[in-house]
Amino acid sequence: MSLPIPDLDDRRFQDLVDEAKRMIPQLTPEWTNHNVADPGVALIELFAWMSEQVIFRLNQVPERLYVQFLDMMGVAPFPASASRVPLTFLLSGVPTEPVTVPQGTEVATADGSTVFATLDELRIVQPRLVGALTTAGETVVRDVLEEFRYDRDAVTCFPSDPVTPGDALNLGFDTSLAGQVVDLRLTVTGRGVGVDPARVPIVWEVWTGDAWAACTVLRDDTGGLNRDGSIRLDVPGAHEAMVLSGQRLHWLRVRLLPAGDDQPTFRTSPVVADITVSVAGGSVLAEHSRTVRNETLGVSDGSPGQRFTLDHVPVLPREAGEHIVVFDGEQQQVYGEVEAFSASGPLDHHVVWDPSDGTVEFGPSVRYPDGTTVQHGAVPPFGARVTVTRYRAGGGTDGNVGARSLTSLRVAVPFVDSVANLVPARGGVDPERLDEVKLRGPRTVRAGQRAVTVSDYEQLALEASPAVARTLCVPPDEPFGPIRVLVVPGSTEDPELLTIDDFALSEQLYVAVRDRLEVARTLGATVEVSTPFYQGVSPVVRVRGAVGRSPVAVKERATAAIHRFLSPVDGGPRGDGWPFGTDLSAATLVSVLSEVEGIAGVDELALFELDLRNDRRVGDARDMIHLDAHSLFLAGKVQVVVR
Repeated sequence: MSLPIPDLDDRRFQDLVDEAKRMIPQLTPEWTNHNVADPGVALIELFAWMSEQVIFRLNQVPERLYVQFLDMMGVAPFPASASRVPLTFLLSGVPTEPVTVPQGTEVATADGSTVFATLDELRIVQPRLVGALTTAGETVVRDVLEEFRYDRDAVTCFPSDPVTPGDALNLGFDTSLAGQVVDLRLTVTGRGVGVDPARVPIVWEVWTGDAWAACTVLRDDTGGLNRDGSIRLDVPGAHEAMVLSGQRLHWLRVRLLPAGDDQPTFRTSPVVADITVSVAGGSVLAEHSRTVRNETLGVSDGSPGQRFTLDHVPVLPREAGEHIVVFDGEQQQVYGEVEAFSASGPLDHHVVWDPSDGTVEFGPSVRYPDGTTVQHGAVPPFGARVTVTRYRAGGGTDGNVGARSLTSLRVAVPFVDSVANLVPARGGVDPERLDEVKLRGPRTVRAGQRAVTVSDYEQLALEASPAVARTLCVPPDEPFGPIRVLVVPGSTEDPELLTIDDFALSEQLYVAVRDRLEVARTLGATVEVSTPFYQGVSPVVRVRGAVGRSPVAVKERATAAIHRFLSPVDGGPRGDGWPFGTDLSAATLVSVLSEVEGIAGVDELALFELDLRNDRRVGDARDMIHLDAHSLFLAGKVQVVVR
């Protein structure tokens, strides 16, 4: 079996002859004899034969040269992108001294195959409760710190009579609780009447400097402030001081929310006699990477254009202190990283990193048309040892691990008892494949690195990050209005597991797209980067299973087919994402289900609009759901009945 040959030009002898003959009437209309016996036609066939040989030789170009050719045009494969996730460290007790989790602390999965490293230092400090207020909306009702401090009286958490949404109990601390896991121990003397303890309409919030942000409730033994117990909160990464009733403190509050349609609220407020606060741990952002230090790459042979391969790939973008060092005897020389050698002279200590295949290249020697030879970048002397001080290896879809998968500390940290990621890791993308670069290259060259037309904005946004799956450019509605670029992040998750939060733009992705369009936009243009509106849809289906087929298996296949067809990333009729602004009819889903293995027929199918945030159906069943021009569908709960 022969190796596959790239088909850079698929024209053959007869194609070239026919193309040349079609040009004769345009270029030389006086030439009217196009028969094979004509000498001119004989020359055309001769040149077509010679051209076919050249095309054949061109198609033998190896992929490495194809990549270099694309690189000459400024089209380089995207490197791997590393997923990120907050890691929550829990302490073994309540230490009196601060506990520090160093930057770069590595945490792995149970089998050690996937490693994450913390991006910042985490400092866990025990706070002091120095303020307590009850408020009704924006109005401070009472300072209740003395009641908690000296056990004088019990405190009514929500002071209005009757209790009103917006009532709150505010706790002020002398230090920020950002990224901390806070334990609140409550002594309750009066129960809040009227609520379901499993669905209490309250929220714990902290002030971030711009707005109140909700904390994640990890555990609540109090049934929503209704009995003695403890509440464990995961505080967001931002917690700033604010002035409340003349006190500038870091405030944490529990606020009463409006009750839902099927969610009862308090008729009387809960009453708390005492609150004890301690910090049980903290959370810090981590990245899918492992740090490799002082790796020897090899020994120089003194020739230009040497390439050395790292032991671990792919390689993440270099940071301060990550560089190549060449040891020549007792001397050492640091080689800095450049994008290309075009501006490097023979004495410049430069290297080029290829993060996808993990290679480091030294400067080549180039012969120019006038016969001169120029060395671009210094060459390590013969026998010199080439090492790398440090680099971070990681990235790719392997880092998109599920919740509570990262549980193994690779190096023990004092007072830390356990660690886990409470949410799944997101953002990992594999390096771009060559066939993907081949498709992207012509579009990139066409855009010319400038955003002028709608397609230019869409193409450049796609190039900003491999995490971008789809884009849509919306022209301004009025002169000098903003140009909106809607971005759909990619995902390797099962479409059935995707939620509205999976399609939010991470700060890292938003900055990458924004910065890419900022340098490419025309003068005076204003660009806004955002996400499309996602319309939730909840189908209800009743189907007939084929004889001998398992109803459970048929239900699973039907549910998967609906989620896949409505996916914003790879759904739709062509499998490249549901088309923007395209309505959905029940008949369309019937045709999709008719192709599912094990389904003999569809008896009934109804569509409901879905509130994706609250997972509730809205309105009555219908046969058609309309979609706005710049919106996409996202399937929520799908109900399939098989008989």
